[in-house]
Amino acid sequence: MRSSALVRVAALVVAVGLACLVIFQLALIAGAPLGRAAWGGTQLRLPMSLRVASVGSILIYGLGALVVLRRAGFPIGWIPPVFARWGTWALAAILTLSALINFLSQSPWERFLMGPAALLLAALSVFIAHRGTADTVSSSAEPEDRVSLPD
Repeated sequence: MRSSALVRVAALVVAVGLACLVIFQLALIAGAPLGRAAWGGTQLRLPMSLRVASVGSILIYGLGALVVLRRAGFPIGWIPPVFARWGTWALAAILTLSALINFLSQSPWERFLMGPAALLLAALSVFIAHRGTADTVSSSAEPEDRVSLPD
């Protein structure tokens, strides 16, 4: 598999992972009894202050998914290439900090599920940030596959 294809697959994995985290945060906001796996794991249902914090997480995850997809070459034109480049590095840093915080949590759900998940997403984000290119949006045919016709 070519490098650009690997970057695109990695970006799709990160985007799906972040989408799963968005769904999880929406469930927490709606009052689902999943609080043991979030925000320190001290409450079964989140209080209003942590539900507001979950809204912030949703915004970060949603923008992060779009940024990594743009960095991998998907056509998200309203995100400038420089923002995709730096945004992917920022997402990798945020996810790394998230993994560290989750690994240090008293909650087993955060230590053994959320920590490893965040670390995987962070590692893939570093790969995308390093190898991706938001400067060109690839089409279905790669440049090497195109045939040049003489004039």
